[in-house]
Amino acid sequence: MKALLPRIEIALSQIRHNARMLSELYGQKGISLMGVSKATLGDPAIAEAMIQGGVKFIADSRLENIEKMKNAGILTQFVLLRTALSQAESVIKTVDISLNTELETVKELSHYANVHHKTHQIIIMVELGDLREGILPCELSQFVKKTLDLSNIKIIGIGCNLACYGGIKPDNQNMHQLSELANAIEKEFHISLKVISGGNSANYEWYESAQKVGRINNLRLGESILLGCETVNRKVIPDLHTSAFQLIAEVIESKEKPSLPFGEISQNAFGNVPTFLDRGIRQRVIIALGRQDVLVSGLRPNNDLEILGSSSDHIVLDSKNYDLKVGSEVKFKLDYGGLLSAMTSPFIKKQFIGNSHTAV
Repeated sequence: MKALLPRIEIALSQIRHNARMLSELYGQKGISLMGVSKATLGDPAIAEAMIQGGVKFIADSRLENIEKMKNAGILTQFVLLRTALSQAESVIKTVDISLNTELETVKELSHYANVHHKTHQIIIMVELGDLREGILPCELSQFVKKTLDLSNIKIIGIGCNLACYGGIKPDNQNMHQLSELANAIEKEFHISLKVISGGNSANYEWYESAQKVGRINNLRLGESILLGCETVNRKVIPDLHTSAFQLIAEVIESKEKPSLPFGEISQNAFGNVPTFLDRGIRQRVIIALGRQDVLVSGLRPNNDLEILGSSSDHIVLDSKNYDLKVGSEVKFKLDYGGLLSAMTSPFIKKQFIGNSHTAV
């Protein structure tokens, strides 16, 4: 059987291992995990591996991904990370819990929850400095008060998002603030918040250094489970796998060429005027992969190859004297952006290795 190219090889056993190690690590201080599936396009096999590893929820930002996992028979509590007003009825039909910051959206959820005779659970997101989504702390009490007046909506927790848009890292100060906000809401409204979701894969360093985690009892992890690293400094977390995903592409040209283009330089296909370093005659390799397939800056060659540049359909490599012939395979590790784009690309086949799953 001919190998599928380009393809991304996925080791489910490594994802399962990472999920288990992280569930045990964070579980030592009473923190449960949501496995975030959005970077893998809601792949059911990957979601199942996370669940087998101990995550308590599967979280995604797209209803289509959640519907795909549910249709595949994945049994868990599904959490929607991004709630849009226009999707309110589908949210009620599809997910158990949604994250919310807008009262108008929650009102719409309430309306459709009534229509479909369901009680919908929400986690209210609070703005603690990263300036992505969240209600300002000074406005949280009023938001809770108005939400409690809505039928068929149950507030089950509060959460925050850090180190995603603004790069603000989780620390003792903002985690303590979230804990105090949870305490204040419970005291004022005589309700119990069962989920205090303190953040994401960026929370690892805070967790390792914190003697007490306060009320924080949940984290939403994608990159840590999938790629084995935290996201403040992209350091590898001890005992985790970092090669659960490998992207493999085919060499379609391998020739000695000058390292400097010849002729008058103008804009390239993407509107940039490129600059080049004269390295003399080099063995240059082209692989059948380009910007339409993957975020090229998210690729990490597995050996000493160097990515020189790319177009929509080609990536040009300096082979560093590796004997790469036409038809050879080149392997890459991926960072989060590379993984996100590769898993989303319709041109890259997905192949599970070390198990019975087939390529898709």
